[in-house]
Amino acid sequence: MSGEKILVVEDEAAIRELIAYNLKREGYVVDTADSGEDGLRMAFTSSPALILLDLMLPGMDGLAICRALRADKRTSSIPIIMLTARSEETDVVTGLGVGADDYVTKPFSPRVLVARVRAFLRRATVGDADPTTVLIAGQLSIDPGRHDVRVDGTRVELTPTEFQILLTLVRRPGWVFSRYQIVNAVRGSDAIITDRAVDVQIVGLRKKLGDCGHYIETVRGVGYRFKELE
Repeated sequence: MSGEKILVVEDEAAIRELIAYNLKREGYVVDTADSGEDGLRMAFTSSPALILLDLMLPGMDGLAICRALRADKRTSSIPIIMLTARSEETDVVTGLGVGADDYVTKPFSPRVLVARVRAFLRRATVGDADPTTVLIAGQLSIDPGRHDVRVDGTRVELTPTEFQILLTLVRRPGWVFSRYQIVNAVRGSDAIITDRAVDVQIVGLRKKLGDCGHYIETVRGVGYRFKELE
């Protein structure tokens, strides 16, 4: 039994109860909210390990909630998986662009959703990083164990996905990763995501890294690499 807390923000009662039932069967502690405002309040007060967030909510929608969560230090690093009936690329890209880490489209299999949650939490808490090794690259320092990234000593707030992408690239400077390889490294080979969505994550990561953003280089027609620094 895992005991980790999951917050489910979903306005449709049947879907909300189905998700909660299946998560509880797997040993998770589940909090639920049926509106964006309640979900945001509960995220700030209950410190969940992961948030399942519906995109289409009455009042404050999922995109607005995601922005608010990422803007607050209490919740900026909590993994967010968006639930959406929209499968169009533009909607997915928008969700990832405001800070969501992954998405699941409706209708979905409860078993698949639970598996995605389990895998995401496992990668977020365990991963393959050596927690004792701080990586230094130019003005950039990365502490995998603490999920701490600094540019010239100033801490940079990254989402879990942004952090994993950066860590993947930094570990092999000069090595070109395709978008497919990046998705596999960050979310597992079962992730369904577009090339454009990976590009959005990279754009956001470069922006947050500021003067170190140029360390991440685009290799046209292939993917991305972390610049080899002398």
